[in-house]
Amino acid sequence: MKVYVHVPFCHSKCAYCDFYSTPRRELMESYVECVAREWRQSTPAPVPDTIYLGGGTPSSLPLPLLDRLIASIPAPEPLREFTIEANPEDVTPEWVRHIVKHTAIDRVSMGIQTFDDASLRFIGRRHTARRAVEAVNILREGGITNLSCDLIYGLPGQSLDGWKANLDRLIAMRPEHISAYLLSYEPRTRLGVMLSKGKVEEASDTLAEQMYAYLCRATREAGYEHYEISNFALPGRRAVHNSSYWDGSDYIGLGPGAHSMSGGVRWHNPSDLRAYIDRGGCDTRVIEEEDSMNLFNDMLITSLRTSAGLDPTRIPDEFAESFRSNSAPLLSAGLLAASPEGRLRIPEEKWLTSDAILLKLIEV
Repeated sequence: MKVYVHVPFCHSKCAYCDFYSTPRRELMESYVECVAREWRQSTPAPVPDTIYLGGGTPSSLPLPLLDRLIASIPAPEPLREFTIEANPEDVTPEWVRHIVKHTAIDRVSMGIQTFDDASLRFIGRRHTARRAVEAVNILREGGITNLSCDLIYGLPGQSLDGWKANLDRLIAMRPEHISAYLLSYEPRTRLGVMLSKGKVEEASDTLAEQMYAYLCRATREAGYEHYEISNFALPGRRAVHNSSYWDGSDYIGLGPGAHSMSGGVRWHNPSDLRAYIDRGGCDTRVIEEEDSMNLFNDMLITSLRTSAGLDPTRIPDEFAESFRSNSAPLLSAGLLAASPEGRLRIPEEKWLTSDAILLKLIEV
């Protein structure tokens, strides 16, 4: 069972971020206690094989509270993977020494986003490019051998050359895993509001496609496998936990704003830390009603995000005929491709515009 823990605390809100977070550090201790209660109410208690501490900013938790949070989820050792998300400004030699020596964490996912200081300030990041490089060095010197780093492309004012310089700099550091996302302007974010008021411009389709093409080429030449739209890994270093979201595995989410899927049932906790604490972390789940059509569409969308693609034998009989009819012209046009094993995939060069392909396949 994969376990995700949403740690909803951030020092400040980034201009692009639509994830649930709060700066209310005074609620951290109560939050940790409630996560422990939420886990204990899981019956029967799942046995984790991966744990992912996401957020928010899990690295913002004081180390004694981080230890208590981890201790609240009994797990066998070694886990297949134990990830914590971190921001560069939180990465100190003392922090790394602690997680290496006193926890089972063996993977760090760090949000760099860009090495351009002006862009970092504009999007509300608290670190500088120099601090990001220092953080990578500290993690390596402290014994972290499984490092994932995030970048964003299509930032306001970013040129193709600027993006190339960012990616080349990260690749030269040789993190085991790279996540690279095209900037999405979510309506409730500061950048989303600025876009609606004409204060920033979205990257053109042509520029985004050029950036994506360079991303694919540069990572491939550096030995990374492009295994999901936004994710690249050195051989044997794919994200074990995150892959569960794309291959249909069950996972449990803890904390406010966390989502879960188990036994074909999906649920989530409302994004409200105060309400979560008031209820002691218990009985907060909101079941998401899904019929067979929703489940089929979920499988379709998640499978076709990956290089593995869709196994046609997983398609329910009630949708098999319409899928064959809908997919035939896409296969003819080269928008879908069949692997030697018979799996169906969206070609890598089409992933950036995969939404338009998926719209022709989903059931409505």
